[in-house]
Amino acid sequence: MPRIIECVPNFSEGRSKEVIESIANAIAHTDGCSLLDVDPGLSTNRTVYTFVGSPDAVIEGAMSAARAAYQLIDMRTHQGEHPRMGAMDVCPFIPVQNTTMEDCVEVAREFAERLSVELGVPVYLYGEAATEEKRQALPSVRAGEYEGLLEKLQDPDWRPDFGPAEFVPQWGATAVGARKFLIAYNINLLGTKEQAHHIALSVREQGKEKPGRLPKVQGMGWYLEEANMAQVSMNLTDYEVTGMHTAYEACATKADELNLAIVGSQIVGIVPLKALMDVADYYMKKENLFILEEDQKLRLVINRLGLNALGAFSPKERVIEYMISTEHEGPLASMDMKDFVLTVGSRSPSPGGGSVAALCASLGAALGSMVGFMTYGNRKFYELDSKMRELIPPLYKAMKDLIPFVDADAAAFSEYMLAMKLPHDTEEEARVRELAMQNGLLTAVQVPLCVARVVNTLWPTLKELATVGNINCKSDLQVGVRVLETGVWGAYYNVTTNLKDIKDDEFKAKVKAEADESLKNAQEGCAAILKILDERKE
Repeated sequence: MPRIIECVPNFSEGRSKEVIESIANAIAHTDGCSLLDVDPGLSTNRTVYTFVGSPDAVIEGAMSAARAAYQLIDMRTHQGEHPRMGAMDVCPFIPVQNTTMEDCVEVAREFAERLSVELGVPVYLYGEAATEEKRQALPSVRAGEYEGLLEKLQDPDWRPDFGPAEFVPQWGATAVGARKFLIAYNINLLGTKEQAHHIALSVREQGKEKPGRLPKVQGMGWYLEEANMAQVSMNLTDYEVTGMHTAYEACATKADELNLAIVGSQIVGIVPLKALMDVADYYMKKENLFILEEDQKLRLVINRLGLNALGAFSPKERVIEYMISTEHEGPLASMDMKDFVLTVGSRSPSPGGGSVAALCASLGAALGSMVGFMTYGNRKFYELDSKMRELIPPLYKAMKDLIPFVDADAAAFSEYMLAMKLPHDTEEEARVRELAMQNGLLTAVQVPLCVARVVNTLWPTLKELATVGNINCKSDLQVGVRVLETGVWGAYYNVTTNLKDIKDDEFKAKVKAEADESLKNAQEGCAAILKILDERKE
């Protein structure tokens, strides 16, 4: 998986189309950077850019944006609702894929130094990149804003981390940091700025009122002239501590006390999929709903939070996983059934037993899911609906999770075959070839091992389903558990076949032990379920 870091610079310009586009183009034309979102605000006079790339690429992208802003933004004339202290007001780096917070701290500090040297501007570090505790919180670093910056720079306690302790009127100062994924989330309110701010004070972590205070939430109220409504504007700095649903419900409760109407909400910029799924889980539990499909869960979230109130909310354009995904349905999984069978039966070693084993496992889980659905909502078994709501999801999820292994197994074989074809005439070539072959074998072992792991999580669920599920689907479940066991047998054969050529004896012993245990679990699980089904009366 590629290393991906997200960068979300906020610039103090949200009204000039030319300036906004110039900065966007500077980012988009930086090699290795993918610009995901540009979100300007008229009232805030601020634009939030979101882009991703490798650690080196995001530094270059942020520098490109800063150079453009340095030529185009003059803080001496800036006015807006949002707190700010500089042209590039804040520039955080966030780990997305195959990167850590430590990586982002390193990136933030390298960028901060380059920005200060090249443009000659003061730069403060905040968040996880901060050099002292009082500079961790962005509001503390930005306190006094642009208007108070001249005085702040003269205070020895607030010397910038990089750059001169001198006031640069055109630019101001920039805060550069590393942080978790922050969600900029606004609640739409038919009220005044003051009323919105009153609600914000009651829910934010540093509010005036103790009851209802939400951890990891920053908030303020403002008025959107273009929409003719107020907003409770919040930053959820850790959505796993306080999610959007919690913030929304807290604001709704306070608005009710003040006899004010909430008319939906707004996510500014990009959002992680998990944050939306957390909201879906909350409302599904609260309203006793049973929803499995991801797109249906997203529709529920959009409806309950009113995310379409100020403009269409398109998950494909706003959910970061959807925007950066390089995963596509593989060529085997996307085949129709007849073509797949004919491909397996052709004069080619791939796809072979591993791919077929993965498909068997997926089909076995699918049959289990089917039996669950044939029980759920059935008037004859209505008393089992709550139990089916527990049993169906893991089977349905496993069914979908196992499909990519059909292609993964074929890809692992191809990786090994490509390694075998590498030149090995010299000692160095032979060493490189041997290393590549060993890596290919490791992949070829891990893929079927993962298939077996997924299958072996299902036996307790299937045992319950066999005990109480729709007896009319008895044969379907019998077939299902048999092909699941076959899937594990196929995984076992593929693991043991590839293990013999791996040179790491400790690894071989560990994997062989796991494969043996997996096969034993599958055999016992299958036998136990078949016994239950055989003993059930029609």
